Amino acid sequence: QVRLVESGGGLVQAGGSLRLSCAASGRAFSTYAMAWFRQTPGKEREFVTAINWIDSSAAYADSVKGRFTFSRDNAANTVYLQMNSLKPEDTAIYYCAARLYYYVHNLSQYDYWGQGTQVTVSS
Repeated sequence: QVRLVESGGGLVQAGGSLRLSCAASGRAFSTYAMAWFRQTPGKEREFVTAINWIDSSAAYADSVKGRFTFSRDNAANTVYLQMNSLKPEDTAIYYCAARLYYYVHNLSQYDYWGQGTQVTVSS
C-alpha cells in the first residue's frame, strides 16, 4: 500500500514558478514509477509527466515540455515537479500517482493517487 500526499500548490502570476511535492509512505518507494496528472472542471484528467523507478527517465506532455521538470528523491520518498514559465492554461488540480516500475500515460493503470493540489495561474 502506498499513500501519496501532494503539497506546494497555490496562486501565481503568469510567468512565475511553483514547485509541487508528492510525499509517499509505504515500502519500496524506489520501485514505483511516479506521475503527475492534472484536471480542470468539465475536462478529463490529463497526463503531465512521469518518471521511471530505475533510471529516473522522465516523459512530458508537449504542453509542458521545456517548462516543467520532474525529479525524485528516493531517500526522502518524495517526488518534485518544478513548474516554470507558468501559463493561465496550467491552472488545474494536480494529482500525483504511482504504479510499479515503469510509467505509462494511461491514468487507469496507476494504482495509487493523492488527493490533489490546486494550481492557479493568473494572467
